[in-house]
Amino acid sequence: MSPTRARHAEPTPATGQASTSEPTLAERARTLLELGRTGSLSTHSRKQPGFPFGSLMPYAMDTGGHPIFLISTMAMHTKNLQADSRASLLVTQPGVSGDPLAASRVTLVGNAKPVAEAELATARAIYLKRHPNSNQWVEFEDFSFYFLDVVDVYYIGGFGVMGWVPSTDYDRAQADPLLDSAPEIIAHMNKDHADALVLLTRAATGINPQKARMTSVDRLGFQVHLQTEAGSKVERLSFPRAVGSPVEARTALIEMVALARQK
Repeated sequence: MSPTRARHAEPTPATGQASTSEPTLAERARTLLELGRTGSLSTHSRKQPGFPFGSLMPYAMDTGGHPIFLISTMAMHTKNLQADSRASLLVTQPGVSGDPLAASRVTLVGNAKPVAEAELATARAIYLKRHPNSNQWVEFEDFSFYFLDVVDVYYIGGFGVMGWVPSTDYDRAQADPLLDSAPEIIAHMNKDHADALVLLTRAATGINPQKARMTSVDRLGFQVHLQTEAGSKVERLSFPRAVGSPVEARTALIEMVALARQK
């Protein structure tokens, strides 16, 4: 089953706009979770039954898409989980300035369970690689590793993109291959090739922006924030093919610019 998508308001298609390819909501969710390091864990309050209890929660992701936690038996959220394993983890897009509602976020719903003895060494290695400072207390007797067994996922990609992601789709999804290099690609394009972004936008959409700024990039394309005479808007441009590395992304961008200049 495909993820559902909803919009606050349908965008007006641009003249000459080509169809664009986008990662699935499942892929976006996995990518965002790999980017993040800390989320908000909500558990069922023992002290106030029926009320959620929120906690700041560092996490690390295993290869199956399960967040791993290192938590103390003295913590209120641990006591809550021991009574009721149902929980949710909210993770928001890191490093975003401006309107927080325009940023991506994902909520995982599931059951938080202790990591099995046979999996402890793997969970420990994954978590400490992500949070090396935890070496200071990982050996304390009251600390244990838990993981969230995901039942359902809700993803929001800023204004206009949102939907439930079936756990089967989430389980099969992979984080975007440009995950680690995306910030560098975006910074480079905006600093050194702002004119190329204007050219690419004009060729792909028919819009003639005064300014264009890349705001995100993934294996299938990138998003640009435009300043036009009619105001600001956002458009997505597709790569000619899926890319799997920064080198491939650079090659695709060069080809796109060359083709745009011929138009």
